[in-house]
Amino acid sequence: MTRADSNTSTDYVDLAIIGSGPAGMAAAIDAAELGLRVAVIDEQPLPGGQIYRQVSQPALQDRSVLGPDYYYGESLVKQFSTAAIERIGNASVWEASANHLCLTRDGRSHQLHFKTLLLATGAQERPVPFPGWTTPGVMTCGAAQIMLKSSGLAPAEPVVIAGSGPLLLLVACQLLRAGIRIEALLETTPAANYRDALKALAGAVSGWRYLLKGARLMAELKRGGVNRRSGITNLRALADNQGKLDRISYHHRGREHQLACRTLLVHQGVVPNVQLSRALGIDHHWDELQQCWRPGIDRWGASSTANIFMAGDGGGIGGALVAELQGRIAALAIAAQRKQLSDSERDARAAPLQRELERQLAIRPFLDRLYRPAPAFLRPADETLVCRCEEVTAGEIRRIAREGCAGPNQAKAFSRAGMGPCQGRLCGLTVSQLMAEAREVPVSEVGYYRIRSPIKPITLGELAAMAAPTNPVKAARKSAQKG
Repeated sequence: MTRADSNTSTDYVDLAIIGSGPAGMAAAIDAAELGLRVAVIDEQPLPGGQIYRQVSQPALQDRSVLGPDYYYGESLVKQFSTAAIERIGNASVWEASANHLCLTRDGRSHQLHFKTLLLATGAQERPVPFPGWTTPGVMTCGAAQIMLKSSGLAPAEPVVIAGSGPLLLLVACQLLRAGIRIEALLETTPAANYRDALKALAGAVSGWRYLLKGARLMAELKRGGVNRRSGITNLRALADNQGKLDRISYHHRGREHQLACRTLLVHQGVVPNVQLSRALGIDHHWDELQQCWRPGIDRWGASSTANIFMAGDGGGIGGALVAELQGRIAALAIAAQRKQLSDSERDARAAPLQRELERQLAIRPFLDRLYRPAPAFLRPADETLVCRCEEVTAGEIRRIAREGCAGPNQAKAFSRAGMGPCQGRLCGLTVSQLMAEAREVPVSEVGYYRIRSPIKPITLGELAAMAAPTNPVKAARKSAQKG
């Protein structure tokens, strides 16, 4: 493989991939096999993304806790680790353009130039604003799963799990297998969602394997004696006199109930992580079914911006197997663009992948209708904090919208919402929906925050270090040799 000149301040690759989850790994493996020079940038020290986090060095000895879907990632990680790919781990991309990335690693900033860019940045958990969600002791199901995968740690007992979506059942079962006492599983899925999901029943029948998995998880929870309640509303987290989570309250069948707990795990599904795609100026549209913003990409993963592709949950939620297929399809398209394949060869290789992709996606309309979050989580009550960084409430967002604030970008000047370290990751969706509600217009008309660099926090020292000659690929290789 051709190496960059060590005396230059940049490196050049055919394909730069951001993210080493299933989409990023699959694309990198196939692109490298097709003769492209590939560099993969990831914030984590090990490949796998969130779904296969640390699968090559699992923290848990008992493989039954996380289950076979997690360990499926072992073979993909092994292929990725032995392929001719330059991996730049422990790195944060803080600026992206049409031909280069700026990233920080080991306290220094670097530039990486590319001919084609693939965003495989995955999903993030949907923000779950409700009264008390910022109380210490309240965390997301995804965060609890990261603790299990990374460190073999579990949240403090007693645990209550509340929300909606397939991950809710999976995390409950994983904690149960790890010996954690679950006080209750409270499902907030509105009853109307079940009727709406019937419209997509044909897709559900096609995706019967997913339904069977869900049925098995529910049966496992029942065998484990978990108190499972559906139709939950008015969820609140209540603190003790030291400000820590002490108990929760909720309504069930018209009556208020309270439960003592030390940990409340919440979840309302996942949404595409669009920070980088927004920063790159890729076209986005509002997905009414998934209640989120989605980048506009074609069947090959090509975006509205030349030479920038997307694959995986960052372009629309589909899950790990879908992400892997999309990564492979994007790799074929990129290789054809770089003249490593003819269009006919690309089409022939992609055909079985695209057929399998359609099969895997058949159940998505059913799941999206069934697990659409309750309105109380999309447009929370006035007293609920929406922007955690700047402590802006839902009521404040509604007020400024009624007073003439047109959208989220103007909201920064009116209230500082979205101005904190997360740059709107935890409030952007909610702010857009609250403003649309207050103005009585579609969310698509309100829009979203304009994402500016630096996309991730960067120190002046890291920025200044980029003035010195640096090479991110060479730096990553040296770091790996030291390790």
